[in-house]
Amino acid sequence: MIVITGAAGFIGSVLVEQLNKEGYGNLILIDDFTNINKDRNLAEKQFIKKVHRDDFFEWFDKYSTNVDIVLHIGARTDTTEFNKDILTVLNLEYTKQIWERCSDYQIPLIYASSAATYGLGEFGYNDDHDIVEKLVPLNPYGESKNDFDKWALKSKKQPPRWAGLKFFNVYGPNEYHKGRMASVMLHAYGQIKDTGKVKLFKSHNPKYKHGEQLRDFVYVKDVVDVILFLMKDGPGSGLYNLGTGKARTFVDLANATFAALELEPNIEFIDTPEDIRDKYQYFTEANMDKLRSIGYDKDFTSLELGVNDYVRNYLIKKNYY
Repeated sequence: MIVITGAAGFIGSVLVEQLNKEGYGNLILIDDFTNINKDRNLAEKQFIKKVHRDDFFEWFDKYSTNVDIVLHIGARTDTTEFNKDILTVLNLEYTKQIWERCSDYQIPLIYASSAATYGLGEFGYNDDHDIVEKLVPLNPYGESKNDFDKWALKSKKQPPRWAGLKFFNVYGPNEYHKGRMASVMLHAYGQIKDTGKVKLFKSHNPKYKHGEQLRDFVYVKDVVDVILFLMKDGPGSGLYNLGTGKARTFVDLANATFAALELEPNIEFIDTPEDIRDKYQYFTEANMDKLRSIGYDKDFTSLELGVNDYVRNYLIKKNYY
């Protein structure tokens, strides 16, 4: 059996669908399942059982001998959440319990870390273990993810193989329920449909023109493909970046969205709010050398092709993956 946490969420539900497409129906889905807005993410999916996240450890202890791997995608991902207690419980302590059980029961583990661990990128965006202790995340969410990475690297007990994936800016189908935490791409689409234009932050850094702040936008289908590669091939344990390795501007993203809708670009630049201006990232780009070195050789979807697929095959048609 394959255990997937956060299974009703954005990345988790796309992962469930792709596993189904590849013939895996022996899935145990973990989530809180109280957000009815996410119900459609699991519509027509094949699985054995849903288990509430609060009941998961009791279930795991009972059925561990039947579990082949744990894909721990669930987390509190709100970067504006400043209640550290919530993030400690859901992101740090919960993941520790999964890690310890996978270690005790000798079950492989793949878990979601985050590029938010890199902060302003003072130490670059390399997934080297040597820099993890030095990183200074910009918010409690990033801190909670980095705190677990640090703990895992120091842990004497380890799963037989494991991977912590530092997701960069993921976008794609099944993220509609995320509200303000949804991708910039989804917000851009909504703005165009509502107003005919996209609002982007002005640059307050002389090195960058307005809208030319850079992010590593990665399509959710590519993210899932990497997870399946790690699940099947089982290469060396460690932390791995998961982006495309090529940063693109917000203007590029907006233009790709207009192009997918067959509209002329209409972009308005607005001031970056003062309360986040000093912590605003102007550049993020995943160094993908480590993942490539263990044999992942597929090309990542370009921003233009990813946005076009997302807009035309999902957003316009109101389809879910």
